[in-house]
Amino acid sequence: MNDAVRKIAEAVRKAGGRALLVGGGVRDAFLGLEPKDFDVEVYGLPLDVLERALAPLDEVETVGKSFAVLKVLGVDVSVPRRDSKTGAGHRGFRIEADPAMPLEEAARRRDFTMNAMGQDPLTGEVFDPFHGRDDLKARRLRMTDGSTFVEDPLRVLRAAQFVARFELEPDAALVATGARIAETLRELPAERLCEEWGKLLLKGRVPSKGLEFMRACGVDAVLFPEVRALVDCRQEPDWHPEGDVFVHTCMALDVAVRFRTGDPAHDLPLMFGVLCHDFGKPAVTKFVEGRWRSPEHEEAGEEPSRAFLDRLRVSPDIIAQVCGLVRHHLAPAHFAHPKFQATPKAYRTLARKLARAGTSIDMLVKVARADHLGRTTADAKAGAFPAGDHFLAKAAEASVVQAPEKDAVLGRHLIARGMKPGVEMGAILDRCRIVQDETGLRDAEEILRIVLGEGPR
Repeated sequence: MNDAVRKIAEAVRKAGGRALLVGGGVRDAFLGLEPKDFDVEVYGLPLDVLERALAPLDEVETVGKSFAVLKVLGVDVSVPRRDSKTGAGHRGFRIEADPAMPLEEAARRRDFTMNAMGQDPLTGEVFDPFHGRDDLKARRLRMTDGSTFVEDPLRVLRAAQFVARFELEPDAALVATGARIAETLRELPAERLCEEWGKLLLKGRVPSKGLEFMRACGVDAVLFPEVRALVDCRQEPDWHPEGDVFVHTCMALDVAVRFRTGDPAHDLPLMFGVLCHDFGKPAVTKFVEGRWRSPEHEEAGEEPSRAFLDRLRVSPDIIAQVCGLVRHHLAPAHFAHPKFQATPKAYRTLARKLARAGTSIDMLVKVARADHLGRTTADAKAGAFPAGDHFLAKAAEASVVQAPEKDAVLGRHLIARGMKPGVEMGAILDRCRIVQDETGLRDAEEILRIVLGEGPR
């Protein structure tokens, strides 16, 4: 048990109350995970008395006092409360603290049975009035109380990220309830939707389960039409025997989990890139000469990817990265094709394009690898992506895996020749970059002589 939690529980006991560790901390412990967030619920003490009891431990923050929540020693401490629905959205509630509320009634207001457990930090006694442990053992996600669950539509998206994170199966009642209130999710602010997507993509062990839950409830049709459009979008069985674009995308996301680093700055563009990589297919897929084809779907995918991410209020830099990855996700396969014979110039040029989008060849290969392995072809089942391996090796030879080569010719070189900053200088620098990429030269003076038409030294 966390030392801070134990100290809080002891202070509460001395003041005549009782503290329970509740929510995710208890759930994670029963799942065999190391709890990271600790929430303590206190019974028998009004909020002002609780605040005085905790004051000797540390400075007590009252950042959530309107919700009957205090923070001390980095732990959220609350008293039981009644939530009354007063309006639309995630914040349309009236909160009333009730330290005398029975344990079972307090637990009933929690979203899922696995989050409705409590544990006494001092005795170890576990309170599980809604059989959350049984549900965890059965790998089942179940509502604590369907009548109160519907008051907060965000819980439907929380269910999506929970089934992905903990590999749970939603029970039939949860799916039916999610479908019944799917339309109310329109009330939610984009930032909250993005937060739940982030948890699904960054923490989900099997992200596909979250997408499949959204599909089963119809949440994707209500909020995420770009995802819904992937359903029933046909693919050529020779290349995609696994099924439609939705099935393929789910499989690719599950593969991409292997490439996460734990750094959201890396993982969020990666996972959104894989999610969006085939958003262009529904608009361009057609049956041609006996095959299902999706010509130029990578370029067609930029607009729906941007629309999807814009609605979620994803940051502009991540949107730029994702759009760059979507536009070029077929490059590893194309560059390695015998008919293409990509030159070092092609790799250097691509690296510059990706850098302008804020991403890299290294990240592009991860997206392409997830795309290739997210299917049921023989080589994918074997974990093989020879085109990607070849592409990465050639990019390494050109020294552009992580970033393009630095510009050999800079403004200072032109100023030294008597030029002044302006449009002309910018045009010359652009031509110098092209020559550098075409020739592989890195000597500034040699590049300038070519660009300016000067003779040899």
